[in-house]
Amino acid sequence: MDYTEIKTNFVKSKTGIVGLALLSTLIAVSIITIVTIPLDTYKHWNNPASWTQYPKSAQPEWINLFLVKKIPEHKILDTPKTIKLGRSEIVQKFSLNYAYDYFPGDFLLDFKTNYSGAPVLEMSVTRPDGITLKLISTSMPHSDQKMDFSDKIFSTNDSIRKNLRLQSDYFRYSIQDYTSKEIIFSKTDSHQTLKGNYEFTITALDVDTFDSKLILGGKAYGLAGTDDLRRDLAIGLLWGTPVALFIGITVAIGSVVSGLIFGVYSGYRGGKTDDAMMRFNDVIYALPALPFLIILSVTTSNNIFLMIGFLTIFGWVGIAKVSRSIALQVKTRQFVEAAKTMGQKDSKIIFKHIIPQIIPYALASIAISVPAAITTEAGLSFLGLGDSTYPTWGQILHDAQSHGAAARGLWWWIVPPGIMVAVTGLAFVFIGNSLESTANPRLKR
Repeated sequence: MDYTEIKTNFVKSKTGIVGLALLSTLIAVSIITIVTIPLDTYKHWNNPASWTQYPKSAQPEWINLFLVKKIPEHKILDTPKTIKLGRSEIVQKFSLNYAYDYFPGDFLLDFKTNYSGAPVLEMSVTRPDGITLKLISTSMPHSDQKMDFSDKIFSTNDSIRKNLRLQSDYFRYSIQDYTSKEIIFSKTDSHQTLKGNYEFTITALDVDTFDSKLILGGKAYGLAGTDDLRRDLAIGLLWGTPVALFIGITVAIGSVVSGLIFGVYSGYRGGKTDDAMMRFNDVIYALPALPFLIILSVTTSNNIFLMIGFLTIFGWVGIAKVSRSIALQVKTRQFVEAAKTMGQKDSKIIFKHIIPQIIPYALASIAISVPAAITTEAGLSFLGLGDSTYPTWGQILHDAQSHGAAARGLWWWIVPPGIMVAVTGLAFVFIGNSLESTANPRLKR
């Protein structure tokens, strides 16, 4: 087989180049995900406590590019400007530019501190119009010894609302019927959002250390939005890429290599050995793969590595038949007969003379087998039979179906994972078809 010619023809194939470009992009995304996103992020994918600071069912932020009236984006401000005054007074300032046409969701201050005595916590906000509103002034629990203390202050706190009502002179309309967030972010002459730069100031008195973050609720977050469990779907989609490639490539290589060796050995030996091996192949081929995989998943375990093993077991039979038919042709050629005359062992003839002739077809089969493995895993996960500890695209679709995302119009929970499955499958199909057409003389003609 002239590999140089195959390589040249593949480079000339437009579909092959497109498939290779898509695959390169997916590999790059996988590498970036593994390097930049902490491993604990995907390990806590199904831990609700890890996602409490994120919004529920928020749309992607880029949706604002297509809206006339901008919806508020969810902000997690965790890098304040910190000023330490003296030994026991710490001031932290959070700045944000509010440029949306609707009021934000509730906000909260999440803080932790170390102190002794009875420290005081104060919070205020300076608006774009220069008005400074005092939000809260409260004492923390008294302690005679050094202690670590953490707490959360919500915008729905009664003290905040009471303090805002005491400052109603700043407003020309009645603020009695409005929530704290609406009062803070509204104009003084009308109940409309006031756009511009806001600065929240937190002052902690009589403390040794003080760390805080301010979370401003919104209806949009990140590149892919969030689901009903507040999980950042971008993280699930990104981690799903290396997981899908691992599943698809592992299953494809395992099944093709197994089928290649099985089929070549069967065709080369011939006779009763060939008949017995092909009958075994027919038995495996006759088994209904998907129902059998469902039964195995229910009765054994949803472990992803067991799933890979099952998919490999059911994936080698097709390539075995093709490999056998090619081996029947190759074994009659002169170089194989010469190897037999020289007394070479059967194993050496198979691996040195026959299998190298089939490698181009094997590569094409590997590429074409990857989408089947990925879609099968996605289907099992969609049915709730996948490994829920891994954020796979099928698992995301399963969660979307369980929470009625389609009926509720949460398209960002459904469309992106479906697109990722389709794009990944398309990349390998393009590569596989191009390899097959360049390696198979009949298809080439």
